[in-house]
Amino acid sequence: MIAIRPAIAADADAIAAIYAHHVLHGTGTFEEEPPTAAEMARRMAAVTDRGWPWLVAEESEGGAGMLGFAYAAQFRDRSAYRYTCEDSIYVRPDAAKSGVGLALLGALIPAAADAGFRHMLAVIGDSANLASIRLHLRHAFAHAGQCDGVGHKFGRDIDIVFMQRALGI
Repeated sequence: MIAIRPAIAADADAIAAIYAHHVLHGTGTFEEEPPTAAEMARRMAAVTDRGWPWLVAEESEGGAGMLGFAYAAQFRDRSAYRYTCEDSIYVRPDAAKSGVGLALLGALIPAAADAGFRHMLAVIGDSANLASIRLHLRHAFAHAGQCDGVGHKFGRDIDIVFMQRALGI
């Protein structure tokens, strides 16, 4: 069983480890150098200090540790975007395809609405990232566009896919 809870500062090491894998091996993020646990703690505080959700998923039985994390933050810093957030979801590689991402996004959507957001965007790295696209479709996101070749990682150009859904409306 998967338990979802708000992240705390003590989670920074596990969050950094999960994210590092995706930085070094995936195209879901366009970062190329994994941030330290201290940097992840700073990022987490920047989100939660504004009242926005940062959640973690754990195995509720068996002590498997953190399985993944997700957060929602304002899409852009300009005030006109104050009601629009972007989601980010990362799952530990050995927990992929186990429902962790589905549970995290399922908890993140109402938490973002409770934080005052009216719309959620997904900016998915790599149009070949079908797992993330399917995950968002399962939570009523619609395709909102694609930018071809705007990122460059692992020696190739990578697309981004935009998806969108309304929150609490």
